[in-house]
Amino acid sequence: MFPKPVPLLIPNTYAYESAPMVKATGFREYDARWLFEKEINLMGVQALGLGLGTLIHEMGIKPELVTGHDFRSYSASIKNALIVGLMGAGIKVHDIGLALSPMAYFAQFALDVPAVAMVTASHNDNGWTGVKMGVERPVTFGPDEMGRLRDIVLAGTYKYRDGGGYVFVNDFPKVYLDDLTTRPKLKRKLKVVAACGNGTAGAFAPQMLAALGCEVVPLDTELDFTFPRYNPNPEDMQMLHAMADAVKASGADVALGFDGDGDRCGVVDNHGEEIFADKIGVMLARDLSKLHPNATFVVDVKSTGLFATDPVLIAQGVKADYWKTGHSHIKRRVTDMKALAGFEKSGHFFFNTPVGRGYDDGLVTAIHVLDMLDRNPDKSMADLYADLPKTWGSPTMSPHCDDELKYGVAETVTARIKAMQAKGETIAGQPIRDVVTVNGVRVTAADGTWGLVRASSNKPELVVVVESPVSEQRMHDMFKAVDGILRENTAVGAYNQTI
Repeated sequence: MFPKPVPLLIPNTYAYESAPMVKATGFREYDARWLFEKEINLMGVQALGLGLGTLIHEMGIKPELVTGHDFRSYSASIKNALIVGLMGAGIKVHDIGLALSPMAYFAQFALDVPAVAMVTASHNDNGWTGVKMGVERPVTFGPDEMGRLRDIVLAGTYKYRDGGGYVFVNDFPKVYLDDLTTRPKLKRKLKVVAACGNGTAGAFAPQMLAALGCEVVPLDTELDFTFPRYNPNPEDMQMLHAMADAVKASGADVALGFDGDGDRCGVVDNHGEEIFADKIGVMLARDLSKLHPNATFVVDVKSTGLFATDPVLIAQGVKADYWKTGHSHIKRRVTDMKALAGFEKSGHFFFNTPVGRGYDDGLVTAIHVLDMLDRNPDKSMADLYADLPKTWGSPTMSPHCDDELKYGVAETVTARIKAMQAKGETIAGQPIRDVVTVNGVRVTAADGTWGLVRASSNKPELVVVVESPVSEQRMHDMFKAVDGILRENTAVGAYNQTI
């Protein structure tokens, strides 16, 4: 039997090459993430494949799975180790090769294969790897499935089965791109910056935009797994600033930025102003609810309060459902509620029937942004943004906190703020209006200014977001108040970026 994994091994030793290493914290709420060679080795990935195959059989799912890998120096090796484990567990594997995560989700439909395991570290820094998994299209694993998978792998209770197999699906990206672009071209002539941060999307996004009729301005579209300029993360201000510079230099109508595995999209307008993804969500909700009145939109707790207060959305009968952050959480909620779409502040957007298949796809998001511009030929991206009620919001800010400690810190902060509310204390100088604890804690002051603290599901970090509908100063007041509560915990480290 394949050995039971151990949590720590030292590279360049006999043991490292003879036993699987899998650190338990890599099994996260809705996917898996590890530092390759430090927290998981190739035999550990093989154990993961055996465990996933065992779980697929346990769940009664047809034992067939789609896999692909992102553009990192080690991703193909990790995928191959995963495939060996899956085949050993009796799974027939359909390998689509180098791919975006949404390309793998699309393959579940196009190839009529129930399960998916996409090897990607998404927007994480180099050194990270991971797997996004699911067996019920279009949704991916949530906490229950990830917990069961963790238990199987760490206990070594995987089961060998006959019947495993392998097939390589040749030229599958063409099938995916044809699906996106077999439609009328845009009527409006648009110059578009395609920003890919040298990640996987560079192989696919520019040609898709060109096929829609756009004049494409490429920005860091050459594949380079060293990510020489910055990490491909359109929530990161460094990438957004590069996109803004490209817009100003080229006179583009819009910049569209894609993360490392292409399931997220960030936007910069024609003035070179970064528009955070939650505000893009409000703009798209306005546009889509004109075509589909009384629509429901699911949004994560990091997102702007405008989804609930915008007068245009209210007039169009929109219902906003605030839910847990995380692509699997929002994807599941969109499916369960039959919502028209779901939006995350991170840039994961989920367009459901009849405007999508329900999974997150940065290229599909880009198409919806361009269609919105096409339906508003007299307005620029900046005009559409200016039409929104003004709020002052922060980027997503992440102070370091070890994986083993971050959930405890989030619970401590939540309890502290609930106690403040119960005692009638103020926050940022005002009474507390409400406290939402569906995912971490989101506290709102009397004037509508709010702050959020939650544990990151992807990295050893906490997540902090603040917003005010009143003023920039009130946004800063809330950040000072929330950060002050955080600093009561010695486990909280420095931020990756702040306002």
